[in-house]
Parts: sequence; structure tokens; C-alpha cells
Amino acid sequence: MHADIVFTGGTIRTGALGASVHEALAVVDGRISALGAAALAARGPRTTVVDLVGGALLPAFGDSHVHPVMGGLGLHGVPVRDCASAEAIVEAVRHWAEAHPDAEWVSGDGFDPWLAPDGRFDARWLDAAVPDRPVVLRTMDHHTAWVNSEALRRAGYTANTPDPVGGEILRRDGTTEPLGTLREFGALSPVLALIPPASHEAQVAALREAAALFAAAGVTWVQDAWVEPHHADVWIDAATTEPGLPVRADLAFILEPDGWRERIARFAADRDLVESAAPGLLTARTVKFFADGVIESGTAALLEPYTDCAHSHGIANWAPEELAEAVTAVDALGFRPHIHAIGDGGVRTALDVIEAAARINGTRDRRPVIAHAQLIHPADLPRFAELGVIASLQPLWAQSDPLMTELTLPRIGPERGGRQYQIAALLASGAQVSFGSDWPVTAHEPLRGIATAVTRQTPDGTPDGGWLPEERIDIETALTAYSAGCAHQAFEEKEWGVLRPGMRADLVHLAADPVETAPAALAGLPVLGTWLAGRPTHHADTSAHVPAGRR
Repeated sequence: MHADIVFTGGTIRTGALGASVHEALAVVDGRISALGAAALAARGPRTTVVDLVGGALLPAFGDSHVHPVMGGLGLHGVPVRDCASAEAIVEAVRHWAEAHPDAEWVSGDGFDPWLAPDGRFDARWLDAAVPDRPVVLRTMDHHTAWVNSEALRRAGYTANTPDPVGGEILRRDGTTEPLGTLREFGALSPVLALIPPASHEAQVAALREAAALFAAAGVTWVQDAWVEPHHADVWIDAATTEPGLPVRADLAFILEPDGWRERIARFAADRDLVESAAPGLLTARTVKFFADGVIESGTAALLEPYTDCAHSHGIANWAPEELAEAVTAVDALGFRPHIHAIGDGGVRTALDVIEAAARINGTRDRRPVIAHAQLIHPADLPRFAELGVIASLQPLWAQSDPLMTELTLPRIGPERGGRQYQIAALLASGAQVSFGSDWPVTAHEPLRGIATAVTRQTPDGTPDGGWLPEERIDIETALTAYSAGCAHQAFEEKEWGVLRPGMRADLVHLAADPVETAPAALAGLPVLGTWLAGRPTHHADTSAHVPAGRR
């Protein structure tokens, strides 16, 4: 049988660790049919031949933890992500508000939390730009908001308002007056609930825009790690109406402590609705929990107190007993728990509740996920492999950037600071590891995360030898975590993640072989093409990448 597509003219890397390299790959009906000489022999008069122009063809990437709808909507708010100072943020707010005089609320996402001393942002700074409309800006980690006085007023926050459960209202020095910085969802939710929601059509458009970004980065599968009930309809409409979606996805329904028993009653029906509407493209097998917050805000749950706040162990979003009950309940319904856990206290709680669910519900292939796992107590590290827990890690975070040096390390000290993002240690323990971006928290391009996992350096190459260099991994292992590791998390390791006959032709074409590329150049390696089951979802101009000898 002649192939529909044959890829040749470069390096074919199958993605399996230690696997051989091939000169060609053939595709029939969206699946890989042959490799090497057999692929070349499958060319026929109607075969599309794709010239790799000396580059490399690899398994497409996945993303094990991402927020496409949220990220897509955030592309159209106040552009604060690239602001280098609090003053620059205020000016961006001023310009956006002037350009959008009819917008009732002024909002934006993605600014750096270290741009104010100790992460304390003052409402009065924003009042100087926009005094008469509410302003809500969220930090890049989305666990902190900077708001102006009008937003505080509309939310009912006064000097007499106590800190809510699961949140913190920062106060002006020496007073109980709200400063303008809100930490964690217990404090953020009353404000966010007041913002007029985007229309269904706007959310579908935002999802399409986000999906196109992922396709252009070589991604063909994502784990949406925060699905509100109405987001399922957004995914269904985007997937089932023209032009469709360039990525597959698994949806994780968010479950929070308030009213969780009533909420899970509809999860099974929502799962069936999603999977029957877009079979082969969408699944809904996951439920998302937050065990804690983030270290930079002092809200991640720690086993020992924060170095800079001796009375605080952070914020646990659930009582441990209730989290165990909720995880056991969704596990009994056949869902996989996906638990955000940053601090060593949060990670231990997440491991404990997963262990409890397995003990109560019995043994099965459940593949629970702990996302982020920034700080793990040494006694808990082997439990990932023992319990079959997948560590969904964000390798781009494993660098000594200003977030780390200005906020994180001062809050946890050198001993705990020296055992963060233990990628190599988790892999050595036998744990399953998948890589993701947590976009829009940080950049969505897998190659940027891969470069950091390999070097443990900032983009400017610091420090020499890498930060915590014992946790560096090699390029093939990093590529595998972003492909086969994600396929395992998706329960689809027999469908994609490696290149062999019978597997889906989910492919990415890079301008050069990443295994032979200098680590410092990996982040900028161009993605020239992406295919979802043999269907092209991204194509870049390859003419600039043709080797000199072939022009």
C-alpha cells in the first residue's frame, strides 16, 4: 500500500529512550505505517513527500498541566506580562483604560510578583491611573491579585473584614486597612466573581487562539487543569464546529472545598457528554484539587514554618480529612485526581490522600497526578513510585530567576531551597514524570522547558554549571517527559508518544536535531511543522532552514 505521507531528508527520532534513528517515516490513514527503507519504498504517485530540510522529526509534545481558556482570554487584557517594574504596570493600566473607556472592569494577568518589595502591591498606585473603575491584575502564578481601591470597595473589603478561609488580605503597615494585595483564592474569589464573565463565543475564540499557539509549539495533546462546568461546553463547541481544534485534550473538572459533594454529582454526566460529543479528541477523566498555594506568596503548605514568618506554615486549601474524602469519592467514580501541591506539607497531604483512596477503593491503574511538587520532603520522594503517582513537573521553573532569589529562597532558607524541583531524583526513584508549562503562568513552548531541564540555567546562561546541577537531565530524557510521559498521563501510551508502526502520526518537525543541538540553543530551535494524526496543524516556512549544501 502506498503511503499518504512520507517524511524524509532529515533525522527521524522515534522518541523511545535508546531507540534507533531512521531516515524516513510513512503515514497511512493518520497512523505510522513504516520506518526507514520500508517507508521510502511506500512512496507512490499520490504520496505527499515532506522534506525535513536536514531537520528532525520527533513525537509531538504534550502538555501535562495547562489552562487554555484562561490563557486565551488573558491575551486580550492589560498587557502586563512583560512589564519590568510596578511603575510600568501602572502605565500599562492607564493606557489600556484610556483605550477602552467602556470597559467596566480593567483586568490583566501575568505580572511578576517580585516587582514590589516582599510582593506587597499598593492599591493607591493603581488609583493614580484608574480611580473610578475597578482594576484587578493577577500575578504570573495566578495565586495573588493586585487591586485598586474601587475593586476593594465593590468586594466589600474594609479594615474590619477578616481574612477569609483559604486566603489572605494584606494590610497596610501598622493598620488593618487592606493594602491592595490579595493572596489565594479565598481572598481572590469575591473580587473575581464580580467581573462580568466573557461570553461563550469569546471563550471559544480564546480557546481556538490558545490551541493554535500550542500547535505552533509542536503540541498535540494538553491536560486542561482547571475546567469550570461551563468550560466543558466551550471545549465541545470548539472541537465540533469548523475549523475544529489542532490539539486533543483531557479536561480536569475543578473541585473546591465549598459544596464539593453537590458538585461531583454532575461530573459523571459531564464526562459522558464531553466524550460522546468529540470521541478521539476530548476526554474528561480528571478532577483537579488545590492542596495549597505557592511559596513566593507564603501560601504553600510547609511541614516546618517559613523562614521569614516563624508562625506560618502556609495555607492548606482543604482540611486533610475532607480532602481524603473528596479524593476517595472522585476516585470511586473512576476519575483520576490531579492535585496541585507545591510545599512539602502540600505534597505529603496529596500523597496521603491518594494512598487512602487506593486503600479504600482497591487496586487499579488509576495514574493519579501531583502537579508541580516543588518541594518534597526526603521521606516522601520514594512514595511517588510506590503509589504510582505521576509527577507533572514544569521544568521551566527549575532556574535561579528573580522569583527564586527575591521571594522563594528568602522564605524557605538554603536547606529547603536546595531540594527544589527534583526532576532527576524523581526519575531515579522510578517515578513517572510528565512535563507541562502551566501556561499562562509561564511560557507554553516545550523547547524552553526542555532547555531549562537540561541546563538548570536562566536564558542568559547563569549560573555556570546550572542551579542545583545534580538535578539536570539529558536531552533525550527531557524530550521523553514532554512526549511519552504525557501520553502515559493521558492513558494513551499505546496510541502516541513514540514513533513506531501502528501509532498515531502525532509529529513535530524541528529545524535541527535537538539531541545534536547545543543546550543553550534548544530554547530557540524553530518548530517547522506539527501533525495531529497525520493532519498538518502548523506549518512554517522552511526555506530559511535548508542547509547551505542543499540550496
